[in-house]
Parts: sequence; C-alpha cells; structure tokens
Amino acid sequence: MTQPPRTLPVPALEPLMEPWIEKLGAALDALQANRLNDLAGARAAYADWFASRFPAPDGVAYEDGQTNGVPVTRVRPGETVDGRVLLYLHGGGYLAGAPNGYRGLVGRYATRLRSEALIPDYRLAPDAHYPAAIDDNLAAYEALLKEGYDPGSIVVSGDSAGGAMSIALMVAARDAGLPLPAAAVAISPWANLEHTGESITTKAAADPLCTPEALRAMALNYMGDNPLNSPLASPVFADVSGLPPVLVQIGEREIMLSDAVRLAEHLAAAQVRVNLEVWPGMPHVWHLFSEDLDEANDALDSAVAFLDARLPAA
Repeated sequence: MTQPPRTLPVPALEPLMEPWIEKLGAALDALQANRLNDLAGARAAYADWFASRFPAPDGVAYEDGQTNGVPVTRVRPGETVDGRVLLYLHGGGYLAGAPNGYRGLVGRYATRLRSEALIPDYRLAPDAHYPAAIDDNLAAYEALLKEGYDPGSIVVSGDSAGGAMSIALMVAARDAGLPLPAAAVAISPWANLEHTGESITTKAAADPLCTPEALRAMALNYMGDNPLNSPLASPVFADVSGLPPVLVQIGEREIMLSDAVRLAEHLAAAQVRVNLEVWPGMPHVWHLFSEDLDEANDALDSAVAFLDARLPAA
C-alpha cells in the first residue's frame, strides 16, 4: 500500500524549529551576559538536543578520537566504497554545535554516499576567535591527506557556518599548496557576515530560526577584532578561483538566501563549476528533519548525487 507523503504544510515547520531556537537562544544569552560557565552548559544542552532529536541511524559505527591535534568523530557506515571520505563541518554559528549532535545527519549522508566521514570538533568562539575554526578544519583535511586518502576521493560538506567553511577550507587548502578535494556541498551557507543581502530584511518575518540580531551577535563573537568581510569568514569576498565543483543549497525562507545566491554567482564568476538549488518553503538546514519532511530526504539525495558524480566509481 502506498504511504501518504510526509511533507508538512509550511506553517507546521515552526513547531519543529522551536526547541532549536530555545537551545541556541540560551547559548547566545549566556554569551551576551558573559556567563561562560552557563555557556558551556548551554552548548552541551544544544548538542544533546541535536543528538536526541536527530539520532544516529542503525548500522553506522562512530569513533571519537584526535587527528593532527584536532578532536574528531569518525563515521563508518556498513557499506562503503573503498577510499571515499566525507569531511563534514557542522553548524552552530561558531558558538555551539558538536560532532555528537551531528551523528544523525552525517550518518545518513555518509550511508547514502557509501563513504566514511570525518567530523572535526573545531574550536568555538569566544574560546577561540577567527580563524581558529578554519585552522582546525584545515588540520583535519591535512590529516586525511597524510593518512593516504586520495584528494580525488575526498569531498567536503557542511551546514550554516560549516557551509561557509566548506568553501573557506578549500580556499585555505589551495593557498597552503595542498591538493583540493573532488567537490563540495554548502548547505544553507552563512556566506557573508556583513549581512548585506536584501533577504536579511525581506525574509526576516519568514525565517523561523535566524534573526538579523542573533546573526550579528554571533558574527561579532566569532570575528573578535577581525573585519566581518575577512575572506575566510565571508567567502563571498574570497578569491575562489581554481576550486572544484560546488553545490549550494539554500531554503527560500532563509534570511541568508541573498548571500547564498551571491556566493553561487561569485563562484560562477571565478569559473568554478557551481549548482545552485533554492528550495521553496524550506527553512535553515531543513536536511535535519528527515522524519518529517520529504524535502529533507530529497535535498540530501541531491547532495549525494552531486558528490557521487564527481567521485571515482565504485
């Protein structure tokens, strides 16, 4: 018997986002009140909620450890193509987020890609300001190369802050003289910390998660004394020439929409092969809600197809 579609009407997305808003807001409140002990607890609660709301799929093994001085979680699905690895950079506004909260999304991603995965636990602000997160993720990428992974079998992806860093990481790797991965997927990328795109205001009432005020607070927290348009923080200002193919996925309800489109245009102007997908009615990183939204599974399938086409065949 055919199952009815699970897609929810657009207004029903708000209840899905409310606990996420609450957990991120608690971390932001602790930051702004300079209660660093409370911030540590809020970060833990944020990651724990992610882990319980988006649980790890069956048949996937996880191992926490360190590589090249960076804490990481290694993800190993039951069936993989030998040599493939997905480097996944989690989101959280450079303020929160951790690999244990992303076991569900990355486990599903890696299973569909038939790939191992590595999730760096990069340093967060205000404990470490820009460019600490980039440095840690670059160190994790270097570690994969040192372990013998062929760069042509490595792909990079991330969401929100991690979506922007998936581009910045490749820029940093190129500038360091390292071979580049095969491709990247930027999910809901936070691509411009100056927030000059028109959707920062035109989508403010439609976006159920992100607000201009919260994004600015997190951007200033991350950047410290560095300018918001620093290329590795806001890749719409980076020299992106020579990068491998990129897929940008963004929800139509996001206040980050205009700057994600700008990122895709910036990549195209630099002669980078780029696909842009704008998903009608979708909020920030809707990929997480695979149990509730057909669009979450469809978007992840699209990302996997894009990467799979650029990896060596099984």
